[in-house]
This record gives sequence, structure tokens and C-alpha cells, in this order.
Amino acid sequence: MLLQPRKTKYRRIFRPKVGGKAWRGSQLAFGDYGLKVLKPGWITARQLEAARKAVVHHTKRQGKLWVRIFPHFPVTGRAAGAHMGGGKGDLDHYIANVKGGTMIFELAGLASEVKEKALRAAAAKFSLPTKIVKEADEA
Repeated sequence: MLLQPRKTKYRRIFRPKVGGKAWRGSQLAFGDYGLKVLKPGWITARQLEAARKAVVHHTKRQGKLWVRIFPHFPVTGRAAGAHMGGGKGDLDHYIANVKGGTMIFELAGLASEVKEKALRAAAAKFSLPTKIVKEADEA
């Protein structure tokens, strides 16, 4: 089941701007290992769910996983051959707009090799460059 908001004020919105550096949500807050985005961009609900499943698979549902972002923004799509006009397209998917430095996942309660391997598998699911950070690196 893909992530999407339960209820939104507007069904279709303007696309969010991409850019900037994250000040909030850029440090480890819950776990001792984390996956951080290096450049700003969009992460789709499909990418986020695929990455979450990869982490769960590698950790064998041991330890604790925190997902720090949520896809709030709806993106609409139109057919490739559609002419101009005719209004805005139907809802296609949801995205999370992330700034550079935003923490996506955090892990705790496992061996460090397992955490590294799980987060490396999750990083392969994103179209943005990511970095694995440890608690010792943060200080």
C-alpha cells in the first residue's frame, strides 16, 4: 500500500519548488544510523515504499525503523498526446519534496553491518544521491 494523505484540502495543487538546504530534519533524532538526501528533489511514494520494503527485507523485521518523510504533494499527469487546454490532468501520484540534507530513514537496534547493508539497499531505490550517516559522524 503506497503512502498518501488521508484527506487534502485541495485535490490538485501547483507543483512544489525544489531547492535549498534542510535545517530541520537534517540530524539523527531517533536511531543511530540514518539515510540522508544530499541534493534537493522529489521522492515519490513508490520510491519510498520500495526503499522501506528493502530495509525491512534486509533487517528481517528486527530493530526499529523510522521513516522521517511523507509524500504530501499530489502530482497530476496528462496523456502524452493530449493537446493544450482541457484543464489540469487527473491525479497521478504523490511526492515528498525534500531539501538537501533531509534525513529519510533512521535505524536502531541491530548490528552495524546489517544497518549499513539495509540502508545501502534502500539508497539504490532513490533517484537522488544519498549518504549513510552514523551517530559518531554527527558529533
